[in-house]
Amino acid sequence: MKAFTFAAMAAAVLALASGARAETQFEQNNRILLDQLAQVHRLTPRQKAAVEAIFRRSGVIGQGNPAISRHPMSVAECQARAPRNGAGYANRRFERICGAKYMAPLYDPRSEKPEDAKACIDQFEFPNIPCTYPVTWVRAKEAAEICAAMGKRICDAHEWEGACAGALEPPDYPFGAGSVAAMRSIHNSKYAASKSWAYGPDYQRGVCAANSSKSSTCDGGGWSRCGTNTYPTGSFPGCVSKLGVYDLHGNAAEHMNLPMTPGQMASNGSKTLGVTEMKGSWFIWDKIRAHPDWCRWRAPYWHGSKVMSSGSHANYHLGFRCCKTVD
Repeated sequence: MKAFTFAAMAAAVLALASGARAETQFEQNNRILLDQLAQVHRLTPRQKAAVEAIFRRSGVIGQGNPAISRHPMSVAECQARAPRNGAGYANRRFERICGAKYMAPLYDPRSEKPEDAKACIDQFEFPNIPCTYPVTWVRAKEAAEICAAMGKRICDAHEWEGACAGALEPPDYPFGAGSVAAMRSIHNSKYAASKSWAYGPDYQRGVCAANSSKSSTCDGGGWSRCGTNTYPTGSFPGCVSKLGVYDLHGNAAEHMNLPMTPGQMASNGSKTLGVTEMKGSWFIWDKIRAHPDWCRWRAPYWHGSKVMSSGSHANYHLGFRCCKTVD
């Protein structure tokens, strides 16, 4: 312990002598995360620099405020639970189809095979690395920009829903309905009789990363009051859909694109995106179920904005995952 203290003091003295500012714990965590991201996903220096610039510009994107975040499970504990310390999540067949690590093909097993997929989705919440804490405090615009920097894109709502329900169905957006609320009502009525969760037909406690707690100081929001008390991704191996996608319930809620016109579908290659859709539930769900979270359920227009609005919402339990069009 003394050696660590002396080393830390020496580093601080050196930083002061050189005029450099000492790195905060948050900055250190992000540096380690970005290095891991580049290594696992084989980012080019340009890709890594682009993602890093988005993080730096935000000032809060990361794995939460380390001063108050209290994770209920360590990375080591996750690795002990995960197949072969997390290495068992790798799928060579999926990698060949998707052209990227830790992505799952999106298809309908009732009539297709994985190789028929036209798109893939991250198997884990960003940074899409098993046994790593998910990134939160990210706006929808920033999520779309990070996905693009990595050669991917933000997902459309129906893609996330298909990944969760275990079958990608054709887009069903009732574009003529005229409003988010009307579109949501039509869609939810269509699927209400067949609601399901990633792991089965009924909600179950203890299956997903949903038994954490809010910070005692968290009274609605705020970086200094609300800890990102998440579990490492993939720490509940049973919280997986039939398509091989993890943590679609619990842990971080996720930004998606809800197209309001056919020209706003990311899955069709559009760069003009629609409005924000928040998917899934978050890390307290086994304790407090504030709304439905079945796979194809679409939420009210909470904190709604255009996806690419600079004022799109960010908070301590809201993250994202990316999709990728298969060539």
